[in-house]
Amino acid sequence: MHFLEEALISELRKKNEAALKQLYRENYVMILKLVVNNSGTEDEAKDVYQEAIIHFYERLSLTEFELTCKIKTYLYAVCRKLWLQRLSHRNKFVRIDEVELVPDADEAVSDIEVKEKNFSAMSTSLDKLGEPCRSILEDYYLRNMTMEEITEKFGYTNSDNTKNQKYKCLQRLKKFFFEANK
Repeated sequence: MHFLEEALISELRKKNEAALKQLYRENYVMILKLVVNNSGTEDEAKDVYQEAIIHFYERLSLTEFELTCKIKTYLYAVCRKLWLQRLSHRNKFVRIDEVELVPDADEAVSDIEVKEKNFSAMSTSLDKLGEPCRSILEDYYLRNMTMEEITEKFGYTNSDNTKNQKYKCLQRLKKFFFEANK
């Protein structure tokens, strides 16, 4: 049996065991990667995930609790917060700005929702941008190509012309992005 997101929440509130198993199954690998890629072990990932599931389950039992993001996003934010706390207790290297970013799970979820919205707006803006601007910006910022490589790829006369074109493209992208985020 497989539940869709809203049905899953409803079934979890009814304490349906199949829904709880689905919740565990669907999101565990994501949390395992989070913990293992950040100085953790599989056992630690299981512990963090268990704590997050319990936290989520307890929140669902509150009548005023309303989930405003995907379950996956919520669990990731809670697990990230829990893992950062564990790392700081271990005296491992943890960037201070990361710890301050997630003082509690609800705030972390809100941060992730904003990032998802911005990512979506940026993707839409890139689609509006068109060619060759999209490729120039992707080549420079994502593929780390040099101005000389981009100049050669697009057939510009020199890298100064390429820099000028990149600047114009970036200005158009910013315009589209801020229009989408009004």
